[in-house]
Amino acid sequence: MSVVEIVDHPLIQHKISLMRDVNTGTNEFRALVSEVAMLLCYEATRDLPTEEVEIQTPIAVAHTKVLAGRKLALVPILRAGLGMVDGMLNLIPAAKVGHIGMYRDENTLQPVEYYCKLPSDISEREVIVLDPMLATGGSAGDAITQVKKRGAQHIKFIGLIAAPEGLKALHEAHPDVDIYVGALDEKLNENGYIVPGLGDAGDRIFGTK
Repeated sequence: MSVVEIVDHPLIQHKISLMRDVNTGTNEFRALVSEVAMLLCYEATRDLPTEEVEIQTPIAVAHTKVLAGRKLALVPILRAGLGMVDGMLNLIPAAKVGHIGMYRDENTLQPVEYYCKLPSDISEREVIVLDPMLATGGSAGDAITQVKKRGAQHIKFIGLIAAPEGLKALHEAHPDVDIYVGALDEKLNENGYIVPGLGDAGDRIFGTK
């Protein structure tokens, strides 16, 4: 059974509050996105398998655990998802990184794919799809569909903030995918933005308007 988790760790909630502030500048916002992504990655990888090894410490032999070698791939949805990659690579530096490019049609609010480049062995990897804002759920759902079409079988999604509509839509479209987000907000407005949200994550990460 899949997991849908709102990760309410105090550090995550504090950093998301700072991100929401309209007065938080680009440099600080970018750093906060990376930090929250790293904290969410910590939670989402809690089920990684381990194996026991024998290690010689300066004192004695220790029987301890290391990761059992499951291969990982991070797949950010361009462009805002890029802001989450570095923080997660700090924890899992051996992960490969793919990219899926999508934009939202301003009239229909539907996602339009324009780019997809994934590791050649994506079917052998546990995939984590990244997008800061889970609004309508359309982009995340379509991105996961594309990853599945290319053979991936074990997929998780990590976002910073979700609207109830997007969380519901993504879970219904992909009930086999574990979902981790840092906050669940009130609703979507008529323009498809999360309320209260934090604005356009891509613009705030890259300093564009």
